[in-house]
Amino acid sequence: MSAWLASATMRGLSAALAAALLAPVSTLPAPALARSRAGTPNPALAQVRTGAPGRAGRLAAGPPCPNVPAPATPPPQPPPMPDPAARAVGGAALATAGLVTPPSAPAPPPVTATSWVVADLDSGAVLGGCGPHEYASPASVQKLLLAATMLPRLDPNREVTLTAGDLAIEPGSSAVGLAEGGRYRIETIWLGLLLKSGNEAANALARLGGGPDGLAGGVRAMNEEARRLGALQTHAVTPSGLDGPGQFTSAYDLALIARACFADPAFRRYTATRVAEIPGQPALHEKPFQIQNDNQLLDHYPGALGGKTGFTDVARHTYVGAAERGGRRLVVTLLGAEIPTQRGWQQGAALLDWGFALPRDASVGRLVRPGETTSASPSATVAASALAGGAGLNGTATGGAGGWPGSTPAAAAGVLVVAGGAVLLARRRRQAARLAATSSALPTPKLPEPD
Repeated sequence: MSAWLASATMRGLSAALAAALLAPVSTLPAPALARSRAGTPNPALAQVRTGAPGRAGRLAAGPPCPNVPAPATPPPQPPPMPDPAARAVGGAALATAGLVTPPSAPAPPPVTATSWVVADLDSGAVLGGCGPHEYASPASVQKLLLAATMLPRLDPNREVTLTAGDLAIEPGSSAVGLAEGGRYRIETIWLGLLLKSGNEAANALARLGGGPDGLAGGVRAMNEEARRLGALQTHAVTPSGLDGPGQFTSAYDLALIARACFADPAFRRYTATRVAEIPGQPALHEKPFQIQNDNQLLDHYPGALGGKTGFTDVARHTYVGAAERGGRRLVVTLLGAEIPTQRGWQQGAALLDWGFALPRDASVGRLVRPGETTSASPSATVAASALAGGAGLNGTATGGAGGWPGSTPAAAAGVLVVAGGAVLLARRRRQAARLAATSSALPTPKLPEPD
């Protein structure tokens, strides 16, 4: 029994330390009433309202997230075990596998996505979601993380040559039609990536922005950018979103990534482009050709700003879309959707309509600011990296089966206990300093430095 109590105590301390380390600096109103995976309220947790006055979030009494059958193709590697610290990023209300909406909000439209989020691009308020922090495979919406990472690094006017390695993509997967040995401006490659979801374009951009390590360096930089943005449940293995072992994201993380993308004027211009021309390559006997934007939200939704579509057998249909209405810009992210009656962009459009109908002060949480989850202290940085899914601050695997540290309770607890020890040590230092200032008769304690 004593061993069981010790284990339970360790789990409780780990959760408490994780919440302290990764809690947002300031929060919008958020509740703490949790639901089980089946959507049943947990009676052991009372609803708590915190933060500034406004419309506090709550777990809606409406339906739980849709129970879509698992795809026939399982992910190459199971996702990490759920971590309470990563799931609480943005507010306690978001740490649920069920539906979370503001008080008195109408029920959101029925969609087949297994998880989704609607958020305000400008204020960062999360208006609602379903399983916001549930792990899922991204498919081509991962190209948004590539954009957030590489747009600031690459000169759009630079002309580059496509290599055989760039064109080494999965047969039958989406491609623009760029030619090996062809010379293209980087801006053209961005248009091929965001309009036609070209996987060869993703490889080229990751390679070009990856420094001496090429494509591998580009993927490493993507994971570093995910950490910086606070997307602690996102881990890239491929730059394109083609399925790979240990590659996951969440609807909340995608909202963070999309917000960073839409803050970039070049991205806004590329993603809103309806038609572009890929120049010919006379030396290769390749004629010019035209490409159209695959995101039909642009053609059918007033105020559409752009976004990204995605699909693989593992991820199913994924979608990110943004629109503006009445001076308000909202983004929707959805994962794991099926399309028996509505395509991904149509489900996104329905959720955007729902979001625009809510009051401007409605929220259930917020999108954290870039650097917020890693800037509190070195210990918080280490904990965030270790719990995020396989990539350390330098993008290298940091342990755990398949490169996922924290994928076992013991590993996660170890990281959190170390981080918590640093927090307690800092507190002891402050107490010692105050004691020394008030009594010269007492020597200042000599405390060891943390590792």
